[in-house]
Amino acid sequence: MADLLLYTSLFLIWIMLFYHMFLMQGGYLHFLQFRKTKAAWEKKQEEMPTVSILIPAHNEEIVIDETLHAMLRLQYPEGKLEVIVINDNSNDNTGNIVDTYAAAHPMIRAVHTKPPHAGKGKSGALNQGLKAATGDMIVVYDADNTPEPEAVYNLALGLMNDKKAGAVVGKFRVTNSNRNLLTRLINIETITFQWLAQAGRWFWFRMATIPGTNFAIRRSILEELGGWDEKALSEDTELSFRVYNLGYHIRFFPAAITWEQEPEHLKVWWKQRTRWARGNEYVILKYLLQFHRMKRKKIIIDLLYFLFTYLLFFGGVIVSHFLFIWNLFQDLNLSIGNVSIVLLVLGFLLFVTEVTLALSFEQGQLTWKNFFIVLFMYFSYSQLWIILVVYATYLETKRVLLKQEVTWYKTQRFKGKQPSEKHSA
Repeated sequence: MADLLLYTSLFLIWIMLFYHMFLMQGGYLHFLQFRKTKAAWEKKQEEMPTVSILIPAHNEEIVIDETLHAMLRLQYPEGKLEVIVINDNSNDNTGNIVDTYAAAHPMIRAVHTKPPHAGKGKSGALNQGLKAATGDMIVVYDADNTPEPEAVYNLALGLMNDKKAGAVVGKFRVTNSNRNLLTRLINIETITFQWLAQAGRWFWFRMATIPGTNFAIRRSILEELGGWDEKALSEDTELSFRVYNLGYHIRFFPAAITWEQEPEHLKVWWKQRTRWARGNEYVILKYLLQFHRMKRKKIIIDLLYFLFTYLLFFGGVIVSHFLFIWNLFQDLNLSIGNVSIVLLVLGFLLFVTEVTLALSFEQGQLTWKNFFIVLFMYFSYSQLWIILVVYATYLETKRVLLKQEVTWYKTQRFKGKQPSEKHSA
């Protein structure tokens, strides 16, 4: 029995490892060609569409000022850009700050939500903002984001030139990456995710996941879909599946760059990532149950990816770890013997290779310091993710069985910034 469990877990683990190798190859190829694509698009010189930027903001007085400064620096045709900040039931100074900007700059508008539509989470706030928007294209930024001046232009460029794209996804970088060890780990994680999962899936399958920020979507699509799902903790992933089902693809276009703040304390990270994991598990269950009714069966590619990531792969790792520890205290007569050690070493080397390759795509990121952090990351940060997914699965199972209401957690912000880090991209 122990042998069967171990071989099954190793099979699940190595399927995912080989798939990640495949994705990283696609990410590398996309890295080589996306600038050429942008250059070809710019030669067409088409008229830019009208754009509405939605910024949901609940108690964001610490960061909203810098975000609105960044909005004013955006390079986009005059009269074709509006910024709508949804002050979602804030009890701090967020509303006053937004109103001050709106009074001084006609392109900025404030939407103050009121009960019963207030304080229900990001999806609810975005739906309120969508009602006030006038643009043909909707762009979303979180309240801690400082997009680079050409970010919105590049997102619009992608939608204009790719008629089959329902949404265009940009790249995000970490503003406070050098703050401490945790932010350095998160920085490495985000870079790897974008070049492996986003760029790789786009290159091979014309699929990418809409993130919570720095993306553009056609207004007509949002209206057809009825906006964002207010029951989803990961409203971005959930929206992605509905866009796929309409027959569109989602393009990853890393020329559009924004900078965002990441958690600086482990407790904040834990709460944020738990919400992400629970949200993605909600999406997995929702679309597994609805798959027979989905028009575009290609969705199975991403559905299996999320299923493997959050359940099968992590399940395999947990089982293999458990058997390894158990075998230290009691001989389980495992037939695999020393081969398991070889597989462990190979898995570690694949992890290091994939992450360092992703870091090499970003100027100034492939350093000796980051290399040693990657080595440490495998035995610490990556293992912590396993514990987190188990905890998130428990909470989500409990919510489903007890029919509990979804509770939104807003990520805590931190004062201070390190502008010098923005020159490492």
